[in-house]
Amino acid sequence: MYKNSKINFSFAILFFTVIPFTACYGQQTTNNVKQTKTLRKLENAVNFIVMGDWGRNGEDHQQLVADQMGITAAEIGADFIISTGDNFYPSGVISEFDPLWRTSFEDIYTAFALQWDWYPVLGNHDYKSNPDAQVAYSKISRRWKMPARYYSKKIKIPGTNEEMLIAFIDTNPLIPEFYKNLEYGPNVQTQDSTTQKQWLRKELNNKSSNITWKFVVGHHPIFTGSDARKEGYDTKAVRNSIKKLIDEEEVDVYLAGHDHSLQHIAPKGKTHYFVSGAASEATQVGMLPDSKFAQSEYGFMLFSVNAEITLVQVIDYKGNLLYASEINKN
Repeated sequence: MYKNSKINFSFAILFFTVIPFTACYGQQTTNNVKQTKTLRKLENAVNFIVMGDWGRNGEDHQQLVADQMGITAAEIGADFIISTGDNFYPSGVISEFDPLWRTSFEDIYTAFALQWDWYPVLGNHDYKSNPDAQVAYSKISRRWKMPARYYSKKIKIPGTNEEMLIAFIDTNPLIPEFYKNLEYGPNVQTQDSTTQKQWLRKELNNKSSNITWKFVVGHHPIFTGSDARKEGYDTKAVRNSIKKLIDEEEVDVYLAGHDHSLQHIAPKGKTHYFVSGAASEATQVGMLPDSKFAQSEYGFMLFSVNAEITLVQVIDYKGNLLYASEINKN
């Protein structure tokens, strides 16, 4: 179990929806933040790593990113790890005993500092085989914590009575095209996206005065510069399905993967959108008008959250700090 935590699991299941889109195309675009190797850690904070799109038997930089994650987690004292999905390439796992659990997970993320709890969501590649096998693995793994295809957690902020709420959702059933897809369809068709969205609203509408921060984690982005030339149907569908809900429930941060890049997008409104999907592969990315940062680089994100500030630091596989940003609660 991670430190100073209070966990509240809720279970249930999800559906779909559009917004104008413009972008500047770029192979590797950033806001020219100077690379450094200095990391910060807030006082009285929950500290965690966010990574995604990783399971490749250690290949294509997965092992290098994993090694740096271990170094960073030890330096900062990470409490847990969040995976934004596409946990196993190319086609998920077939059971909780699939050999990929060892070759893509257990034998890769071996650093002691990465032995705390992992909280994953399902990606589209995970839907190609048996997504429920990743739920089942939670029963035999000490660190893999996926109690259902979607679930929520409350985490106590150290030194306070405050909590952060994290809702982990399954974005795959929110995409109408997936229902007739030969690979995703069989596992999507069993899901009730309307029920999942009702559940999500109930979780986010929690009236507890102790909840300071609201985070939502899903595999597919709501905004992304990776669609710089033509926006993908999956991005549109997820945005049309849940952005209104996220706005109405005043979510602070939406975390996603799917696109193999590192991004921070801050459109008008309360919610900050982050893409962390470069834990084993890096692909082209562009800057949107609302982008604060976008880079095609192997790496991950480090979050430090206290009662007043969320500090986000983007780190590459060599340990360089590519970007840092603070979100103030008030």
